[in-house]
Amino acid sequence: MPKAIGIDAGGTLTKVAYLDQHNELVLTTFPSNDLQSVKKWIIDHPDIEDIGVTGGRTEQLLDVIKTMKSIHYIVEFEATLKGVRFLLNKEGYFFERSMITNIGTGTSIHYMEGNTHIRVGGTGVGGGTLIGLSALTTGITDYNEIREMADKGHRESIDLLVKDIYQGMDTPIDGHLTASNFGKVGITQSIKHPAEDIIATVQGLVGEVITTLSIQYAEEKKAQHIVYIGSTLSNNAHLARVIANYTRTKKHTPVFINDHGFSGAVGALLNITEYTIV
Repeated sequence: MPKAIGIDAGGTLTKVAYLDQHNELVLTTFPSNDLQSVKKWIIDHPDIEDIGVTGGRTEQLLDVIKTMKSIHYIVEFEATLKGVRFLLNKEGYFFERSMITNIGTGTSIHYMEGNTHIRVGGTGVGGGTLIGLSALTTGITDYNEIREMADKGHRESIDLLVKDIYQGMDTPIDGHLTASNFGKVGITQSIKHPAEDIIATVQGLVGEVITTLSIQYAEEKKAQHIVYIGSTLSNNAHLARVIANYTRTKKHTPVFINDHGFSGAVGALLNITEYTIV
């Protein structure tokens, strides 16, 4: 039974990380609108002595568990970067420097070098944008439905590409790059676009904005690798493809690590315990 756990209380999911008896990392989740389930889980694991906490719903979580164990708080950015560094090493990635792009409701971008990091910027474009614009344009608000539909959609009839502008002429840059997100809709004959195509285009916009910013910061910091993490990427193959393709087009290397959504929980655990990477 774990003696220490890390908890990341997020807007949608509360993530928990701990070590099992074999010193291997175990990860689990609970809905953030049901923190009583987290409390019950802790009660069912009476060997727990220390709890590391982080995340936007920390105060709500503490209202539920504050009298139970020894609580240790760590700022979310610090927890996330600790967790990312651990997960990168666990998967065999070792960079002198890299960018860390955390795509949650919005997006935060960090520069990491060795054991140090600094937040260099971010944008309000993120998972919240994806859900909000999908709701406005199609009426669909469920994230799982959005990601499944995006994977089936096509952007060519909605986005204006560079080759569409030059129309048969040689293009100064890759003709398949987006010249204007949603730009074709306003200059072509009005047609009804399938919801899958609209949502794929929304997600394309979100991915390209985030990637463009990440690349700009990477070039400024002379970092080759950009590590993309965050809940918006969870099981979202279409968004990962958009980001990966555009990152490679700009001559940088995209990195997607397993368990990236648990970076904060892992960092909160690391904040209260030392253990060997397994």
